[in-house]
Amino acid sequence: MEVETDTTSSSGNDITMSSSHTTIDPSIIQSRILQSDSLAKQNLNQDEDSEMPTYPKLSAQDASSGKTEYRRIRCPAHRYTPLRESWEQILTPLVEYLKLQVRFNTRTRSCEMKTSAHTLDTGSLQKGADFVSAFMLGFEVQDAVALLRLDDLYVESFQVTDVKLLSGDHLSRAVGRVAGQDGKTRFAIENATRTRIVIADTRIHMLGSYANIRVARNAICDLVMGAPPGKVYNSMRNVAKRMNERF
Repeated sequence: MEVETDTTSSSGNDITMSSSHTTIDPSIIQSRILQSDSLAKQNLNQDEDSEMPTYPKLSAQDASSGKTEYRRIRCPAHRYTPLRESWEQILTPLVEYLKLQVRFNTRTRSCEMKTSAHTLDTGSLQKGADFVSAFMLGFEVQDAVALLRLDDLYVESFQVTDVKLLSGDHLSRAVGRVAGQDGKTRFAIENATRTRIVIADTRIHMLGSYANIRVARNAICDLVMGAPPGKVYNSMRNVAKRMNERF
């Protein structure tokens, strides 16, 4: 076989280029194919053997290094009788759903709860405390239990005197404007903003999502400042219309 040789000159340097024919043994190609197949099977077996390890979920007590956490919520005097009547409805979600240990201390008149080995969620104790605190503020059990099921619900409280410094009959009239005749104004705000409102003397508590609480708070502040209820009704009607269109 002849080998052809070409010689070219570039910048005074001679470059020699040669071309030749190479013979490849078919047995070598077959052995390489078999070797690649065996490596692929080996990698597949290694992937099947090396699965991600699974660990059991830590309980609330294990997550806190074995320490038991406590919460204590004082019961006001005016909520003692409702608490006694609704004790079973309050106890059921705390024990069966949140797996907490709950008792009522008659000496200190407070509801005490703590985590146990059966408590799975680390936030169960705080949820239970918020639920009981909402009931102590005056909310119904059916409304307060929503704090256990939804994560974006909050309780906000403020004094009427925080909005405007009032005293005597002026303060009473402001509270009356917020409540309305037979609670009509309060119900209108609740239905329009999808919140729950409790008027306890001069203190107002609201339960709902952040955006809905803000709308309800603005309406209540307008009433405290002296806005006529008719104007607030119109604004609440517009708010309810927007919420219905949104959802």
